[in-house]
Amino acid sequence: MTKASSTINPAEAAHFGTLAAEWWDPKGSSAMLHRLNPVRLTYIREAIDLHFDVDSSQLRPLAGKKALDVGCGAGLLCEPLARLGAKVTGLDAAPENIAVAMAHAGPQGLDIDYRNEAIESFGGKDYDLVTSLEVLEHVDDPQGFINGLADALADNGLMIISTPNRTALSNLMLVELAERTGQIPRGTHHHDQFITPEELEKMLSSAGLQAIDTTGISYGPASGFSLSDNLALNYLMTVVKS
Repeated sequence: MTKASSTINPAEAAHFGTLAAEWWDPKGSSAMLHRLNPVRLTYIREAIDLHFDVDSSQLRPLAGKKALDVGCGAGLLCEPLARLGAKVTGLDAAPENIAVAMAHAGPQGLDIDYRNEAIESFGGKDYDLVTSLEVLEHVDDPQGFINGLADALADNGLMIISTPNRTALSNLMLVELAERTGQIPRGTHHHDQFITPEELEKMLSSAGLQAIDTTGISYGPASGFSLSDNLALNYLMTVVKS
């Protein structure tokens, strides 16, 4: 696998850096992520239990395991993973996000290793769990990014990826409606950068990975976000090494 010189898009990193101060405000610019996060965590917990043969009643199913969250923002996923028992490392392209993440985790006694670093230059290996949620659509070289995730994953490890699908529905919901109505900051999404499940599966295959589950995330005005068989808006993938 050939790594790109950098998968980081400077404009994207700068955009998210400007939002860092509001990252933990459930009513701020990251409000939609806060509403989405419980759905993602449900999926991740079920994948963890299945992959590592863990009882769903265990409070710390990741005890003794290493987890890496790439494109971690200010820690919205890293903190729950740490509470599940993992030794967590979080990477993000925006230094402002890393600063906010560290400031938020410290007072709660969460020892999370946050780094302002690109995945292709990270060099970390043998992570039991590698996650990257709503990040792939923001990088300059998606294949190089996937290659970097693969390099960090242990041979028997578990990877979870989520990203918007490139469909008419995602353009309407995530770009036209969500950004125009202020639910998501303008300029957050670029529809031509969205990736279909078929495209992602090809990237995974090129990196020596395979998807073993693909589940959609749907949205309803009354019900909010939910896991679904419909992949048209957004989807999660459970990935392992081939």
